[in-house]
Amino acid sequence: MFRGSGIKFPTNGRKLFLQGSTGFMLGVILGLTLFSIIGLPKILEPWSYVVSGRTLLKFSSYEDLRNFLNTSASLISPYYRATLETAAVKDTASVEYSRTNIQVEGVDEADIIKTDGEYIYLVSGEGLIIVKAYPPENAKVLSRITFNGTVIGLFINGDRLVVFEENSGFWIYPSEKKTASAIIYPVFREIETRIWIYNIEDRENPITAREMSVNGSYFTSRMIGNYVYLLVNQPASLIDGEVSLPVIKCDDRLEKVEASKIYYSNVSDYFYAFTTVLAFDIMNVEAPKYEVFLVGSASAVYVSRDNIYVTIPKMPIFYNESSVSERTEIHRIRITDGEIKYEASGVVPGRVLDQFSMDEYGEHFRIATTTDQLAWRLGEATSMNHIYVLNMNLNITGKIENIAPGETIYSARFMGERCYLVTFKKVDPFFVIDLRDPANPKILGKLKITGYSDYLHQYDENHIIGIGKETVAAEEGDFAWYQGVKISLFDVRNVTAPVEINKYEIGDRGTDSPILGDHKALLFDKKRNLLAIPVLVAEIDEKKYPNGVPANAYGDYVWQGVYVFSISESGLTVKGRITHLEDAADYLKSGYYFFSPFSVKRALYIGDVLYTISDKKVKMNNLSDLAEIGEVKLP
Repeated sequence: MFRGSGIKFPTNGRKLFLQGSTGFMLGVILGLTLFSIIGLPKILEPWSYVVSGRTLLKFSSYEDLRNFLNTSASLISPYYRATLETAAVKDTASVEYSRTNIQVEGVDEADIIKTDGEYIYLVSGEGLIIVKAYPPENAKVLSRITFNGTVIGLFINGDRLVVFEENSGFWIYPSEKKTASAIIYPVFREIETRIWIYNIEDRENPITAREMSVNGSYFTSRMIGNYVYLLVNQPASLIDGEVSLPVIKCDDRLEKVEASKIYYSNVSDYFYAFTTVLAFDIMNVEAPKYEVFLVGSASAVYVSRDNIYVTIPKMPIFYNESSVSERTEIHRIRITDGEIKYEASGVVPGRVLDQFSMDEYGEHFRIATTTDQLAWRLGEATSMNHIYVLNMNLNITGKIENIAPGETIYSARFMGERCYLVTFKKVDPFFVIDLRDPANPKILGKLKITGYSDYLHQYDENHIIGIGKETVAAEEGDFAWYQGVKISLFDVRNVTAPVEINKYEIGDRGTDSPILGDHKALLFDKKRNLLAIPVLVAEIDEKKYPNGVPANAYGDYVWQGVYVFSISESGLTVKGRITHLEDAADYLKSGYYFFSPFSVKRALYIGDVLYTISDKKVKMNNLSDLAEIGEVKLP
């Protein structure tokens, strides 16, 4: 995600950046391919939002759906029309082991690496490898499964392995000939998400138990007990005037979703997409259950044990030189033992950063957003940040608005009756917010420090871990230059005056870590006083700057691997570092450090052994003193 003024660049990972770019281009192309108005029951103009209590509708027929897509295109404002036209756990282990770092206890999230306490399952290239990991003296590769597409993530549950694979799409051109008055634009489609379920009772010979697929791109997934919930996005495109409907395949059965089963929002949008929510039990062969929603492209999803909350961004609309700030639609979908039921919709001002900006607590849903109030004539913008509390009907029942004007939310974390919020522009205000009274949330205290946190994690009730970047304020201009990766420990016992009791900075400007965009890269265990993160370290050679090092100077890459910390409520100290690079100097000079097969992606522990994993090897070290035990080379 880009954040401006040289402060922050795409630290949220290549996949999120590419997804955002692809989504924008798909929206542009879709806007150019939707033609003629055929007439439909009234569609609300995009600037006429109903703030709460809205309910999704269902199409009466395929013709109703097709006409809806055609009609909504006509409501694009003249400004945007001109712009578009010029834009081309089953637990069987006998030892303790670490789990994936997730948001909600009991709601597992797919990741590229998992362990069950004896084996490690890891994505490597276009394949998946099963490694016998524990005990370390018996560690070895047991099997490898290859795929034609890209492996997105996996779940492990007892003797079942679930793998998500996404194939590549391609361009389709409508059959009409291109003329001077009607330019025909191609549509990108036919991306397919495949689900593979394997019986792995024999880890050396995994057996395919089931195969399913859904049209569209993998968005996210969760596993609750034996049930997996998958969300897939597919552009709602018209090819030769016909709608490409979602198709669900299960083993030898194929089902094209009927238009009359699709929910939709009667607010026009610039980019429509089908969001398919698929649920299936990994232990039986019953047909999966699903619901399909025709709304804008989903931006973030929060999943509790009972509900899925899908958020849809609604961008600013410029009409008659006035402005309407961006808003976020929220759709609540109840989930119970594989059953899926749409129940409520609502709208809040602003845009959502990520899943940690949302939370369900009791009978309320909480959400943090940022709004850019645009002065269209003057070309100025002032950001505002907000906290909204909604009931289960997604009506707003409480709120705090206009927090830290001019700044933007960089991270949020709801923890019980509190919310911790980090905003940033030149310094980092760390806010403590009280949510005990849902109708009357209030700010308890704040702390201003240098740097910012991209991710917040609870150490205990009185201490919060923040991971982000250190910064140096610019001498001129209202911004700051980010520096190395920063880990902070906040003491929040005095809620009116939180304190940063300890911090550690890794490297100089250019240092990066996947944890800044992917919480699953964090290994944290309070009982073991353990915190570990993968880091790519950049360091500045001061000899290159005889007149002093400027704040915007980048360092040279010198190391990649895992930093291991000992952490307690009094602070954190470096315990050691582990790398997989065999010749770091020569390799880092080659310029391929971001894509190195020796770059460590994850760290986990089984018993008293710390495992670090890259595409080329699994390395084992003693957890107490980090002494090297051995390694397994991967194919």
